[in-house]
Amino acid sequence: MEKNTTRRRLLQQSALAAGAAAFAANKIHAQTVEEGAWKRLFPAGFRNERIKTSGAEINAVIGGSGPPVLMFHGAPQSLITWRLIAPDLAKDFTLVMCDLRGYGDSSKPPDGENHSNYSKRAMALDGIEVMQHFGYPQFFMVGHDRGGRVGRRMALDHPDKVRKLAVLDIVPAHYLYSHVTIDFVQAYFHWFNYLRPAPGPENELKAQNDAQLARSTNDVQKEYLRTASNPANIHAMCEDYRASASIDLEWDNTDAKAGKKIQCPVLTLWAAAGAMGKLYDVLKIWKDEGVNVTGKGLPGNHSLQESAPKETLAELQQFLRG
Repeated sequence: MEKNTTRRRLLQQSALAAGAAAFAANKIHAQTVEEGAWKRLFPAGFRNERIKTSGAEINAVIGGSGPPVLMFHGAPQSLITWRLIAPDLAKDFTLVMCDLRGYGDSSKPPDGENHSNYSKRAMALDGIEVMQHFGYPQFFMVGHDRGGRVGRRMALDHPDKVRKLAVLDIVPAHYLYSHVTIDFVQAYFHWFNYLRPAPGPENELKAQNDAQLARSTNDVQKEYLRTASNPANIHAMCEDYRASASIDLEWDNTDAKAGKKIQCPVLTLWAAAGAMGKLYDVLKIWKDEGVNVTGKGLPGNHSLQESAPKETLAELQQFLRG
């Protein structure tokens, strides 16, 4: 009896040890995948850093030399969206590419009252504080999609910080919400779908993203979906859209009544054959937002930096160097 008990105890200990070893191995593997993704997608010389701001902890990849450029991605993406243009852009500029709060590997703060923690004002302040961390009192700002909306708010709230602003394939959210057409609804149904109370849209997105992750075949898809299938990321993205339709609109209306405009030079680029190019006079709309606005349509799709990297790079280089 004692012999059997001892043997059973040894087997249990062996199983626990094996389980612990397997858990540790899986954890190390997961950490390696997460921590190494940016290394596989950006060239040598770029580095990763996490910066604590007053409202979040921001994941960033930094590289290059020259005048500083802050770069924000769109939804549901992450900082790897810049991987195709970063190597050449970094030859002339110091790039600070960040995951927006709630996205990628940045932290996910609580929602806040009226979705305030996912307002473009809160996200813009993250960017200001990240650049302060690196010792940059002024900088250029490049934003795609949601990142461009954050850049717009940053230029309005912190005109002494943003030297130039480039926005990719967007028009301001307040314009879209005040000019709703059936074409807009059909092209951007998710703008309305994500506004529903949690967890309805979150649950649907989780199922969709999990299915896409199971079918993904390359490193870029897998890296995007690694974070985009995280329930906390999904909820944060929905909060971002909910903020755009609530607290962000309140601040935009206040600015409009005060006649406030973006003072720094603005470049707007859009996919000429995409929804923005087809539905809107993008340049005219942005000229109502700032005092010095230029722009043009480009080939490619909504993610210009990925679908038309050469053309997008050339326009950004000319704008930022000028």
